[in-house]
Order: sequence, then structure tokens, then C-alpha cells
Amino acid sequence: MSENEQEFTDFPIEFHSEIDSQDFDLYAEAEERLRKLAKGHTDITGASIVVELPAEKRSTPFVYRARVVVYSRPEYISAEEQADNAYTALKVALSAVERQVRQKREKLRGH
Repeated sequence: MSENEQEFTDFPIEFHSEIDSQDFDLYAEAEERLRKLAKGHTDITGASIVVELPAEKRSTPFVYRARVVVYSRPEYISAEEQADNAYTALKVALSAVERQVRQKREKLRGH
């Protein structure tokens, strides 16, 4: 990786999870996908990820919630997903953020 590529993909990722046993796997998935999304671009400056158990003691169809916020220029992009497992919630939220970032880039290229 060249120094310029590293500069663009080297941004802080804040990660908070209430699921201790899966923290590393969840963080590794998020980091890989976000850094791949940022590669070759300068619009992403950081990210914040929260995986929580909001319905732990309630009977709901979901137990886990994942929120992903990408700090990008000119505006932040976020997505939230609820699912019956933490990995699915995170994957779907990451997919939504990736889609939004790509759409924003396409829109900016069109101007």
C-alpha cells in the first residue's frame, strides 16, 4: 500500500459493543469493510459503530441493534439495523452505509 493510500484509509473507528464474546469478529468485519469503502477516496474521515442489546429482557422479534455512522464530507452518513443476532444487524447496517456512500459519491460526480 502506498503512503497516499494509507493516508486515505487510516481514520479512527470508534467501536462499542455490549456483546463481549463477539467484539473482535464484529470489529474486524466493520473495519475491513469501511477501509475498503474508503480506499482511493478522501471523503471518509472516521466512523462510529455501536452494537447493543436494547431488547434483552423484552419479547421482541429482534434482540440486537447495530448503528454505524460514517464521518464523511460533506455530511455524515448513518444506518441502523435490528436483528436476531449481532452479526446480521451489523452486516445489514454496514451494507446500508456502503450503499449511501456510493450514492453520495455518484451524485457529487454528477455535479
